Amino acid sequence: MDKFRTVFDFCLNHQKALGYGAVSLLTVGSERIFSAVVFRCPCNSWNMLYGLVFLLVPALILFLLGFLLSSQSWKILTGSCAPNRLCRCPHGTRFRHYLKVLGLVIVRASVAPLTWIAVALLGSRFYECAVSGSSAMQAYMCKGKGHECVEKMPQVPCQSGTATSEMQDMLMSLQAQSQVLGWSLIASVFLLALVSTCISRCCSPVSILQLAFWKVYLEQEQQLFEQKAKDHAAKLAERNVKCFFDSTELDEFPTPSAKEWHGISSLFTFNPKKDYYSMMHKYVSSKTNTGSLRSVEGDTVPCCLGFVDGAGGIDTQGL
Repeated sequence: MDKFRTVFDFCLNHQKALGYGAVSLLTVGSERIFSAVVFRCPCNSWNMLYGLVFLLVPALILFLLGFLLSSQSWKILTGSCAPNRLCRCPHGTRFRHYLKVLGLVIVRASVAPLTWIAVALLGSRFYECAVSGSSAMQAYMCKGKGHECVEKMPQVPCQSGTATSEMQDMLMSLQAQSQVLGWSLIASVFLLALVSTCISRCCSPVSILQLAFWKVYLEQEQQLFEQKAKDHAAKLAERNVKCFFDSTELDEFPTPSAKEWHGISSLFTFNPKKDYYSMMHKYVSSKTNTGSLRSVEGDTVPCCLGFVDGAGGIDTQGL
């Protein structure tokens, strides 16, 4: 039992890394299946379009899916153009806040598409097909070899073991180009991730231990919120159903108003003078008599606290 508890605690502490790893593995598996089963290079004038579609369109779909599954993007969009509210673009501090949150959403949504492109480049099949139909690559590969080489170039990805040495050399060159680009992309992504993480941690307004405590607090708040929400909804439903079948008057039942729900659904801002760990913590501590949040001077949006509105926040999809 203790071993299971240790594994469970490890998964909780590293759920972000494990999640990215699972997404990457699924993406790699999908790319391998597409490459082996679905992909068939036409080896004619369609090469470039066909290859680019398999290389980039799945990456675009994965990127859009990342946006669709992001809780932060829905925090920004939900209710922003409601009938009783003026739909307008944010400005000033709120606009900068939205840009930072959008940047974090883009980074997280880019994991799967970049994995797809990198693995596809290492496999080289999509790249071979695409560039063999490119006039620029044909001019580069066939420089000084005559027009016959240009005409044979689209056939390069379809060559079997009986191909001429010239065609095999061109195929090997295309494979080498694709794999070099793949490793270059992987190295660039890891370097960018390392630099951005270092900068984010260096500019952190809180210590590493407080960050660790912050994540623990958010996990506990999420669990308690989901449990309390289910209990509250069950009691409200029981009261309504009972009154319907018993034909009795409704008893008073305190429940959060729409303004209160909106208050805890806003994007989080950090203030060094106030130790708030979530929007719910901030709301219950600083709301006015009218139920709205008081604006506090000095609110900032540190990049290292992006998890507050993201994976560490309340999981609305789990309710």
